[in-house]
Amino acid sequence: MRKTMLLAAVTAAATLSTPALAGNPEGKLQVKVLATGVLPDGKISKVHKDLIGLPAGSQTKANDNVVPTLAVEYFATPNVSVETICCFTQHHVTGAGPLKGANLVNHVLILPATVTLKYHLNAGPIKPYIGVGPSLFVIFGEKPGSDARALGATKLKMSNELGIALQGGVDVPINDSGMGISLDAKRYFMDTTATFKAGAVTALKTKHKLDPWVVSGGVYLRF
Repeated sequence: MRKTMLLAAVTAAATLSTPALAGNPEGKLQVKVLATGVLPDGKISKVHKDLIGLPAGSQTKANDNVVPTLAVEYFATPNVSVETICCFTQHHVTGAGPLKGANLVNHVLILPATVTLKYHLNAGPIKPYIGVGPSLFVIFGEKPGSDARALGATKLKMSNELGIALQGGVDVPINDSGMGISLDAKRYFMDTTATFKAGAVTALKTKHKLDPWVVSGGVYLRF
């Protein structure tokens, strides 16, 4: 699945860079096609309820993922813009510490709905920028892992959460027709609460620190 999504991103990038799509380097709208690494934390920050008796020092870790990303940016002025991104990222969660190797969550899909206000610095031909804005993590499709099910978990719910994203990056023009290369990094500050149920009973409820780094590279067209 990851290889398919990366191939789609590369294909879209190649299409975007064709002469037929030449744009305007001073245009109001900019579209980016990126390959993005999502590097979450996932550790337990608080235990709200525990009927199963977690061993002392129990921890969790979410895996990293690579996905294609589409970013759309509107320039209100030459130095100020607003950007939104679109991507889905899938993860699983395993145990750490006394829970090392345990399969706790075998599927969770996240839509990181993010809008940032960006300021572009004047640095000659390259265009460095910084940004900040709100993000809503919409989480769905989550399923208990095999070890969680072995302990009686029948359902899992992870809460949608509102957080903030800090952003920095650079756009590097490659011609005079609005095309270039973009490198971007975001740090999200975001938690989620995982609720494991055994039938109608909440057996375990834990708060998790997500706080992912999201690093991207790709091409853009401004027009």
